[in-house]
Amino acid sequence: MMNAGGNPRRYGSGKHGQPTFAELFTPKLVTVFREGYGALQFKADAISGLTVAIVALPLSMAIAIASGVSPDKGLFTAIVGGFIVSALGGSRFQIGGPAGAFIVLVAATVAREGVDGLILATVMAGVFLAAIGYLRLGTYIKFIPYPVTVGFTAGIAVIIFASQISEMFGLTLSGKEPGPLVPKLMALVDAMGTVNIAALAITVLTIGTILMLKRWRPGWPGMLIAVGVASVAVALLDLPVETIGTRFGGIPRGLPWPALPSFGVDKAIAVLPDALAFALLGAIESLLSAVVADGMTGRRHRSNCELVAQGFANIGAALFGGICVTGTIARTATNVRAGAHGPVSGILHSVFLLAFMLVAAPLAAYIPLAALAGVLAVVAWNMIEKQAFATLIRSSWGDALVLMVTFLLVVFRDLTEGIVVGFALGSILFIDRMAKSIAVESDQPLVQEDVADATNGSRHAYEASDAGDADTVIYRISGAFFFGAASTVGAVLDRIADQRKNFILDCSGVPFLDSTAANVLEGAARKARQAGVRFFITGASPQTRRMLINHGVKHPAVSYAASVRDALDLLKPGKTSTLER
Repeated sequence: MMNAGGNPRRYGSGKHGQPTFAELFTPKLVTVFREGYGALQFKADAISGLTVAIVALPLSMAIAIASGVSPDKGLFTAIVGGFIVSALGGSRFQIGGPAGAFIVLVAATVAREGVDGLILATVMAGVFLAAIGYLRLGTYIKFIPYPVTVGFTAGIAVIIFASQISEMFGLTLSGKEPGPLVPKLMALVDAMGTVNIAALAITVLTIGTILMLKRWRPGWPGMLIAVGVASVAVALLDLPVETIGTRFGGIPRGLPWPALPSFGVDKAIAVLPDALAFALLGAIESLLSAVVADGMTGRRHRSNCELVAQGFANIGAALFGGICVTGTIARTATNVRAGAHGPVSGILHSVFLLAFMLVAAPLAAYIPLAALAGVLAVVAWNMIEKQAFATLIRSSWGDALVLMVTFLLVVFRDLTEGIVVGFALGSILFIDRMAKSIAVESDQPLVQEDVADATNGSRHAYEASDAGDADTVIYRISGAFFFGAASTVGAVLDRIADQRKNFILDCSGVPFLDSTAANVLEGAARKARQAGVRFFITGASPQTRRMLINHGVKHPAVSYAASVRDALDLLKPGKTSTLER
């Protein structure tokens, strides 16, 4: 945190200068108000909040329906949960609400334990999330390797898409749609003779409208417009397709009164695995979303404060009959791109959603389910990090193995199982790489002796300019740069554009670098280029360079040099560059 003079604020009230409990869990909303908040900031937050609300309106209903509950529960979740996440959270830009990542888990819980069981599991998950935050365990969530997050996100996307096929084609199944993917696909193939051409046409119209607007009018709310166009087409042409009105009878015009879920020891034990899965996925998804916002803005979130807010948001949403709440990557990114200044934007997004619900609830009855299925199909496609997936497949056999095992387990087995096995494989892979990176030297003393200047082969004549260039900063990384250290190094690299023109990162002491670390450096290089900072990486081994280049850390964002001395020489006036690319 910076003070008014641009220097880091020193925490003096905690033990050994560490931040106090109150400082760590102060919501970002309070921080924003302390910085000074006026009409200009409120205007920016109002515009971004309205933009996000327009995106969240159809999406919240679509996610709720795909999760096996009524559409109003998705809106309750976005309104109540989104408000609490922004009011109490440790991220400046996080937007909370129902997320596509939870569709599989929520639908399975509803099918097995009913809506009452789902609400109880959501409350319990909220308690677990708040406890994780208060115990400051949120930091360890960051240790999940990058291939695991890419793999489970892609797996969830496949399952979401598969769950919407029956709605997109208007199929009539002979029985209840199976949950597992293979039986589901077999049942869908058997029902292909019942395709509803009108429903399929509405799906194509919705997807086509979204894609067309994304290309030609990217600033317009494509999903809402697409759903509106589809609804008008169904109403004017009197098409024989299911709508929210025909299946659910519409949505209420306001929030219900809060109520406690039915509680019993046996019921709590029955939904405990679901609650733990909700908490684990909620923590991962929320912190991943916060990291995305950090990468877009250069700010830093507080993980544990964010998890506490997510916990209270889940409890609050459940009391109003909502479903699981988490940070949503797409809506958070939309919030940032729309020019949000701080958490007030997220609060206003909830207020606007409530206003839409009060005013336009009767119109929701005309929304065709095929249109919402088309929206989720686009969401599922966007969830897959296609470039990252391809990069990890090419980067190394170890990362490819972790990625594919996580992906396949999520798709064909279980989401939690995929994360746990993927993390275990990533840990084993790291241990193996570390073992191979250690070199044993003979006659090596326990304590290093002094070395004479004449025998120090790396020594060069001292130049005062080496220490006098205020525009250049040099960082050195020593030791293995892997997923466990990525968040710490990332926090340091975020400051590279702070009144500097040149940044040199010496990696000569890095014996090993994994895909998570490479992804952190790619983000740092991208931000440095945007800020006009020249970024050099020196001393990287061939293996490290290959990993970095595969992840996009290459010219023109980054230049490579053999040593720090070579990079400094190239920065001197009049020097011509023959940098390695």
